[in-house]
Amino acid sequence: MSSPASSTPGRPLRKDAERNRRRVLEAAREVFAARGLTASLDDIAHHAGVGVGTVYRRFPDKEQLIDALFEDRVAELQGVAEEGLALDDPWEGLVHFLIRSNELQAADRGLKDAVLGGAEGCTRVAHARSRISPLVARLLARAQAAGAVRADADITDLVLAQIAIGAVAEATSEVSPDTWRRFVTLILDGLRTGGTEFPAPPLDDAQLEQTLVAASAAALRRRR
Repeated sequence: MSSPASSTPGRPLRKDAERNRRRVLEAAREVFAARGLTASLDDIAHHAGVGVGTVYRRFPDKEQLIDALFEDRVAELQGVAEEGLALDDPWEGLVHFLIRSNELQAADRGLKDAVLGGAEGCTRVAHARSRISPLVARLLARAQAAGAVRADADITDLVLAQIAIGAVAEATSEVSPDTWRRFVTLILDGLRTGGTEFPAPPLDDAQLEQTLVAASAAALRRRR
């Protein structure tokens, strides 16, 4: 029979491994923000204060590290949408999602660059949409059912709004980092019941897909 000490020999190591993994991910966020995709795994290991072997054991290449960072962000955005759905007031739920999700994105432009610039950029974006869009659609439908949001607003309008807010946040980040919040207010006012009739129909799924690909390509060109 093994002694109590020998029956659980791996637990401290598992805690250390998870702690090191989090240190590597946080360091990667900061390094990508400062240096972009030219940063190497060696750079990230140095910034994290861990051995290079620690990074390579967890993330054999940069794409796997970006995947892990992006998965964290998708989980955060899912949580934000679920928080919005948990609020009693449907309008406040939608407002919560739009503001909090853009706070996360505005504070982490380096991760956006890494996600779009990686070899799997389009796949990552599609994966995120598949997980988050159903929750956002529920936020929108709930607010419409409550009479707080105009009936002709579409989920694609919210996707395009996120692109527009992100562009404003990026363009003003050096001169006025909070300007995107004014833009969110403009968009929210446009979503309220009683607004001016839309002069064009919403995008269909194929048009939205083309738009997202074009927006990603344009964002990468601006960074080169």
